[in-house]
Amino acid sequence: MALVYQPVMQLSGILVSLLGWVLSCLTTYLPQWKNLNLELNELEIWTMGLWQACVVQEEGGMQCKDFDSFLALPPELRISRILMFFSNGSGLLGLLLSGFGLDCLKIGERHQEQKKRLLLFGGMLFWISGITAIVPVSWVAHATVQEFWDENIPDIVPRWDFGEALFVGWLAGFCLILGGSLLNCTVCSTEVHPSSVHYAVAEQQDQRQCLETETRP
Repeated sequence: MALVYQPVMQLSGILVSLLGWVLSCLTTYLPQWKNLNLELNELEIWTMGLWQACVVQEEGGMQCKDFDSFLALPPELRISRILMFFSNGSGLLGLLLSGFGLDCLKIGERHQEQKKRLLLFGGMLFWISGITAIVPVSWVAHATVQEFWDENIPDIVPRWDFGEALFVGWLAGFCLILGGSLLNCTVCSTEVHPSSVHYAVAEQQDQRQCLETETRP
């Protein structure tokens, strides 16, 4: 039962982590980190991402303009770019390491300890990737909430609201952390306890003694 359960857990962890990594990459390039609805012109919706600002018109489709300077961005967007790149890179490295550590992969079959270490490192990288994906979207969400409820801004001024990319980023971070946890659980479950080793050695000794007594004339 354990031999069947462990590969299923490993494949589930890899697939969930892969989903989280894809969503993390998607979050990085989506322009809907912030949305702005103008009450004076309901036919236009402004959106802002890490790379560009867009306006969605009911008749003219979407028009986007890239940001001219990285230094001109607000601090939360500058740091979010760096963290999302780090999240995508660590997630990709985690996929590569944990992929070579899977039990269903025949490569390195005789080096089980090395395969366990690869799975463990891959799971830890997924944790790091998930955390670094959650931090920027949460920071942007926090800044958006503070700006929305800022009493110093007149009520007539439009306020930014949460964009769809924030929810995709939260889901990506959750999937990466869950996938890394599943992989690390499979590594911990394969640890051999000293009591079981002692029992196995004693059982082998008893079997040898029985064979020796049977073979004696």
